Amino acid sequence: MKHYAELHCLSCFSFLRGVSQPAELIKYAAKLGYTAIAITDECSLAGVVKAHIAAKSLDIKLIIGSEFKLANGMKLIALAPSKLAYSELSSLISLARRRCPKGEYRMCLQDIIFYLKRCLIIWLPTQNNNLEFPHGYQLKKLFRNRIWLGATRLLNNNEAERFSANEELSYKLSIPMVACGNVQMCHTKKKPLHDVFNALRHNMSVEELGTKRLSNAQNYLRDIETLTTLYPPELISETLHITSLCNFSLDELRYEAPKKTISGACDAHVYLRNLVHEGAVQRWSSGVPHKIQQQINHELELINELKYEHYFLTVYDIVRFARERNILCQGRGSAANSVICYCLFITEVSPEEVCMLFERFISRERNEPPDIDVDFEHERREEVIQYVYNKYSRKQAALVASIVTYRSRGAIRDVGKALGLDSDLIDKLTLSNSWKDRDPAVFKESSDKNIRNYRKKASLFFDLVEQIVGLP
Repeated sequence: MKHYAELHCLSCFSFLRGVSQPAELIKYAAKLGYTAIAITDECSLAGVVKAHIAAKSLDIKLIIGSEFKLANGMKLIALAPSKLAYSELSSLISLARRRCPKGEYRMCLQDIIFYLKRCLIIWLPTQNNNLEFPHGYQLKKLFRNRIWLGATRLLNNNEAERFSANEELSYKLSIPMVACGNVQMCHTKKKPLHDVFNALRHNMSVEELGTKRLSNAQNYLRDIETLTTLYPPELISETLHITSLCNFSLDELRYEAPKKTISGACDAHVYLRNLVHEGAVQRWSSGVPHKIQQQINHELELINELKYEHYFLTVYDIVRFARERNILCQGRGSAANSVICYCLFITEVSPEEVCMLFERFISRERNEPPDIDVDFEHERREEVIQYVYNKYSRKQAALVASIVTYRSRGAIRDVGKALGLDSDLIDKLTLSNSWKDRDPAVFKESSDKNIRNYRKKASLFFDLVEQIVGLP
């Protein structure tokens, strides 16, 4: 039985480059009998959680990595074999993104060398091996047994020549070669959508792309039989060797709350208990009801058992700051199930007025940290954000990225633009439900002179809109 692991794969979270959801890629790789698959989105880890969930359900090994284009023109893949390597990779991505405006990144070879002490590196040589030879020599010298030269066979015109050049480079530098698919879609049916994304990326229509579009549809997850005819056995085997070195799973990660909320030798549990007691006295000035005190003790016991004290203290500290400055704030969601959150003035729902199960908020069985959502008045929210940055530093605090996904109108406009449709026709399509009904009549009635076979054009348009809706 033949085995293979794909080590270079872009999902739709490599915006306008990959066209398949991470879970789709995992599903197809498992169906093809792959041993493992690496999700290596460009300077991003945005798709790995979805991939992780899918990989666990399908019993296929997931390798986490990222692709980088360096300032000197080099192209590399970094794979995380361990938790520490994942930490290095995360830090490097944050550094590269923070250097640039939103949507961009900048990275140099020195960053790779300095930050990635444990990651495995796959070097993907460009067209000019002579220019990259000194950099390859430096990589080999510093990464030693953690560096490979990636070879990709996509049935292009000059591929045999390129492969021979890479073999020579591999021999001169003593860097082993490994097969890499440069996967950008799960199957060939996604090629028209890839052309649309490519057109949007270059701000032109699909017809204008020319050589900027993929020359064929080979950047997909190919079956193992096909791959074994394209690559020498040792390059296939090397994918499995690299896979054996990668043992990191997202399951290893645990939330680590900051410890700056208390000072000195004070115990976190004692400190939290004292705060809760003070808050309870304020909430029930005439005396804490016996039932409420029992619930407080139960919650504190569970928090202590699961070691969540610092999490509660962090949220308390942020809410305290807001209240001291008269910034309106309100905790919501399942946190309202907690008497402790009420005593810490994080929520304002009295446990006497409602009867909700605390285990919806925290439970032993779920074994995951609680989630406390707090709303702050939007005019003064920036004050709270700056407080968090100042107290915990920008190395330990960050805004969470919110990724917008395509809805019907945006999908219609972008697909229409990529297909070169007339702006009046695009406007009509956005205002009608013809794309849902797949009704080609609106194309027939169009004054766009470029539409000759309107039924074929309409069918392609509707297919692409359906595929793009829901993608980032």
